Amino acid sequence: MRLLAGGTVGAAGLKELNAEVLGAVENLRRRMDETMVTATVSPAMLDQWEQATAGFGRQYMNTPPVRLLCDVMLEFGAVRKALDRRQPVDVQERLCRMAAQLAGLSGMIMIDLGDQRMARSFFRTGRLAADETGDRALRAWVTAREALVPLYYGDPREALTLAKKSRDLAGHTPCAARTMAPVVEARALAKIAGVNGSRHEVVEQAKRALHRARAAFQQMNDSDREDPAFGYTERQLYFYQGDVLVKLGQTVEADVILEQALAKYSDEDLLDQTLIRFDQAQCRLIEGDVDAALKLGQAAIEMVDKDHRTDLLLKPAYDLEKAVKAKFGDSPQLKAFREVINQSRVEIPPGLFQDIG
Repeated sequence: MRLLAGGTVGAAGLKELNAEVLGAVENLRRRMDETMVTATVSPAMLDQWEQATAGFGRQYMNTPPVRLLCDVMLEFGAVRKALDRRQPVDVQERLCRMAAQLAGLSGMIMIDLGDQRMARSFFRTGRLAADETGDRALRAWVTAREALVPLYYGDPREALTLAKKSRDLAGHTPCAARTMAPVVEARALAKIAGVNGSRHEVVEQAKRALHRARAAFQQMNDSDREDPAFGYTERQLYFYQGDVLVKLGQTVEADVILEQALAKYSDEDLLDQTLIRFDQAQCRLIEGDVDAALKLGQAAIEMVDKDHRTDLLLKPAYDLEKAVKAKFGDSPQLKAFREVINQSRVEIPPGLFQDIG
């Protein structure tokens, strides 16, 4: 830029310089236009990724977790690479939505596999991506799913806090989280009731939370009611109502609800059905029928192959074994049950994802 350098330019030179500068300015403007309107991801590719993400949600209940995690990570890597480049606003929002869903689903699988640290990390990533969309329902869904980490492996009071945060995010919007959050709240309260002195008050709070969940479920759209991962199904609602009643010691009512829940599941939905049968085993234990409890527990494990025997699935088996031993001591039946649950559990092979970017 000779003019900026302080040189003297005649009229002809000034005209030439202006043309040069204006040409460079126009070229830069055109490149900005191209950056703003040109996506590196085609609409067809976006549709394909969204369909794959929805498909992973449908497979969650019946696909071995390590295999599903591999598939999810491949799509997650592709979405991440697309987000590395500047995209038009509508494309960016769709990519962030998929990133939030895939991260949330990965967190759910990590819960199943018993890796609390990785589960929390994925949910944190899911929250960041969901925040970029501005979708409160999506943010509420990620938070409700994250609440399951402390519910299963930590302090139920933390789960209660996260469930209430999810409920506040959902507000009055009919969505999965508006049903899921009070269910998690009720389950956390039921756990607290077992160790808290103000049992009656906590029990009433749990029942009120279940009532809110049932009311919210009626307002959900049909597609969300059929989605076990990104939505919330009627069979899940029945299952977790029964689970709350078991933890509150109300075995007669729990048995009725759990049988209704089992009737709503198909043969392929292995995870929840196994957990339901462990709840039924706990009912028998509460009533003092140890043999029936152990038989139900053993049958629940043997119904699923080793690829599905995750930490989450085996946790209630170990809880049952521990409770039986504490109340009734060791026995040949308990030893046989212990051998079954110690046979195997799913682990992530080392280096499995090293080539996934």
